[in-house]
Formats: sequence, C-alpha cells, structure tokens
Amino acid sequence: MRMRNPKDKDEVINNCDFLITDEINFSNNNPIHIEIGMGKGNFILNMALNNPEINFIGIEKYSSVASIAIKKITPYHLPNLKIIISDVANLEELLKNKVDVIYLNFSDPWPKLRHEKRRLTSKNFLDLYAKLFKNHQVIIQKTDNDDLFLYSLNSFKKNGFKIEEISYDLHQENIPNVMTEYEEKFSNDGIKIKYLKVSK
Repeated sequence: MRMRNPKDKDEVINNCDFLITDEINFSNNNPIHIEIGMGKGNFILNMALNNPEINFIGIEKYSSVASIAIKKITPYHLPNLKIIISDVANLEELLKNKVDVIYLNFSDPWPKLRHEKRRLTSKNFLDLYAKLFKNHQVIIQKTDNDDLFLYSLNSFKKNGFKIEEISYDLHQENIPNVMTEYEEKFSNDGIKIKYLKVSK
C-alpha cells in the first residue's frame, strides 16, 4: 500500500536545494553513482557520507517518499548527494553517458508474467541503462525476493553481463554493505538478502 502524502511534502520539495530538475552539476568530475528507487534515503545518504569522492544521485518516482528522504538528508549539507523525483524511464536525456554505477535495492518484483517489462532488470531497462552509463557498466542489486533474484541473474547473463559477485545470504559474506530500510526489516525477520554485482 502506498503511503499517504506528508502534510509538508510540497514545502519540503520546493525548499530543497539539492533537487535536480533540468541539469546535473556537481562542479567536479568525480564518478556518479545512482540508486533507482531510493525510498526513504538511508542507503544513498550513508553511501554519500562514507564516500565523499563519489557523487550520488537518489532517484525516487513517488514525491511523498522522496520528501521523507529529503528531510533526512537536508541537515547534512552534502555536496556529493542530489535527488531526482521521476521515473527512471523518463531520464534518458538527463543522465545519458553520465553514470558509473547503478544500485537496484529491493525493487518491486512485479511477479506476474504480464508485468515482466516493469522489472528493473528486464531487457528493456537494461537497454535504457546502457545509454546512461559513461562506458563500463556496473549494476549492483539487492533483493529479498528469490524469484526476482533468479530472473535478474538470467536476464543479466542473457544480456551480456559478467557476474562479478553473487551471494544468496549477503549478511554472512565479507562484502562491504550499507543497509536500506527494507533490508533491516527483512533481516530482522530472518529473511536472507540476495546480492549481485555485474559488469559489462
């Protein structure tokens, strides 16, 4: 169920000075990493705090959710973190040839076959991402959903990606990890987190 709009949503968004609307400008040439579906912002905030040499963009299509992330991020005044409120399918022109790494954290699995094209690891999205990357393509995925994980693994392989790292129980591995809100909840419920890092 989608969350209700926070009462101060519009005010928060209108006053945000790190919201990207028409141009990306970090005033440096550092790598750009994007998270598609940033949710309430825990992951992208902590990644930016821990990696000041990397520029981060959190993408969230729901303004109600994005406003919560913005409130969380604002006090830190981070020069290497910006937000876009949009569906990534509409961002080809804005992000074309700018991205170094894409994070897909706990994306909607869209389990019904007729919704396959909506999965963020389907061929149509992988073709879109190819236009966003500068050159070398790196995608990092985390999910609690076994079916989506298997689907993604097969989709990456079919589309020419190399599996760099894979885990069926991320928290038992020695892989650096910043948790999302969903990840904390799922882990507390005893659900194993699946992880993929692929490149092309």
